[in-house]
Amino acid sequence: MGKSRFHWLRFPFLRQSSSYRRCPLSNRSLIIASVCVIYLLLVISQAGYSKQHRGRRTDKDKYRHTRGLYNLDISDAQSDYVETGANSVLPTRSNVVYITLKTKRLKPANIRGTIRPKLRKKVKRITEAKSAFKENKRGTVERDVGQIQRNFPHKNTLGETKDVHYKSLDIIPTYHPDAQADSPLSSIRIYSQRAPPWLSPQDVKAMRFLADAKMLRVKEAYHGDYTSLLIFEGETSVSMGNKRDTQGNNVCGGQCGVISNPVDTTEVFAFHLDRVLGLNRTLPAVSRKFSFLHDGQPCPVLLWDASLYPEGFAAGRSTVRMTWGEYQSSLKQKCWHKNISPKPDSGCSTVHHYEWSKLALFDFLLQIHNRLDKSCCGFRPRQEDVCVELGLHADCRDQKHIQLTNIIHRGHDPRHLVFTNNKGFFDRNEDNLDFRLLEGIKELPEQAVSVLKSKRLREKLLQSLFLDQTYWESQGGRQGIDKLIDVIERRAKVLLTYINAHGINVITMNV
Repeated sequence: MGKSRFHWLRFPFLRQSSSYRRCPLSNRSLIIASVCVIYLLLVISQAGYSKQHRGRRTDKDKYRHTRGLYNLDISDAQSDYVETGANSVLPTRSNVVYITLKTKRLKPANIRGTIRPKLRKKVKRITEAKSAFKENKRGTVERDVGQIQRNFPHKNTLGETKDVHYKSLDIIPTYHPDAQADSPLSSIRIYSQRAPPWLSPQDVKAMRFLADAKMLRVKEAYHGDYTSLLIFEGETSVSMGNKRDTQGNNVCGGQCGVISNPVDTTEVFAFHLDRVLGLNRTLPAVSRKFSFLHDGQPCPVLLWDASLYPEGFAAGRSTVRMTWGEYQSSLKQKCWHKNISPKPDSGCSTVHHYEWSKLALFDFLLQIHNRLDKSCCGFRPRQEDVCVELGLHADCRDQKHIQLTNIIHRGHDPRHLVFTNNKGFFDRNEDNLDFRLLEGIKELPEQAVSVLKSKRLREKLLQSLFLDQTYWESQGGRQGIDKLIDVIERRAKVLLTYINAHGINVITMNV
């Protein structure tokens, strides 16, 4: 009885058939089985048709997507836009999809000057090179100029220069000195109408000359007291206001740049930091690659300034000679403050009192100790430091008589210092900073301190350092530059704390 009701419910037409009840059991079973088979075949066929239809739609959509990305029809694409004049095109549809394809990320370069072991090893090589020159051994052109296989004879003449013409060095000039800011050939990137306000027009001209000038010749100049200088003379039609060497030494016949070692990349960072802080005491510096030097690694290049050698290259630079004790005494007397001439027996130098404050702030941020603390008395040096290798650290027992070094000024301007040889250290921790650089300082420049307090130091340094594309890329791009700025920001916080703790006066220094 239950089975009959099931058949009637599942197949209502059987219930209405009068012959259904009269058929024998075997005939009814056969009819039911036949109907089930037919129904199953219909279900299977319907399912197969649906699956095939979905597959065709998927292939069609995939073809449309592929055609839309790689086989665009120009006529169809142009119909979606209208021209508005002046080569401007506007979309006529609101459902426009913009696709940005990301390129493969390149591996950043090594951050030179921030890796402690490599930095110290290279500094050690520089020390060995200095010793070689002091012992009057053969010149270092073969070491510095990789492809030149020549030696200079042993000579003791001061101010001697050796000319090397650029054709013999296989230099291929690729830049023009008058390249515009938007030119793809220039490595100085200025995309706006003008450079950042802390860079003067003379700074920008000097940077473009150092980075883009066609090289006429390369020479090595040296004498007994200093390490040799590798100088290139560039072709330019723009005057930098730089004086020529008029003492007959023929160091630079026109506009020149001084090529430094690749490990001295702090020179470039120091130049931009100096301008951002408003000190304006360093020489313009950029990073540039030379096919004949250091396997094409970027080298710092500084602008040659003949005014640092008023009596000629043989006589050396205009240097202030004083001991640490004399320096501390001059800080107490505030020499040349308010344009008051010091007494003859005061022991004052020709440098204005405010210059020492600017120097101390600048050297502390970069931890440059080769001027005020050449013996490394204010921090814990390591065995590979120059002051330890040369035995200078032992002089800390009598600090009052330690000579200051590299205190330079221009011959025609003895009141203001010029910060040269700015070899800073980014790998020195905050618990080992050289506070001896700040000893005796009672005032600091307001303009520089305001930049440190404004929390815009990072923003300004990024804008400034971005201009030098070669230096930016050599430090690993934005990631590497950020690491360097992190170090300066941490030291700036320490300096601001020191100012508050010691009652340092922050005053305007427009001298």
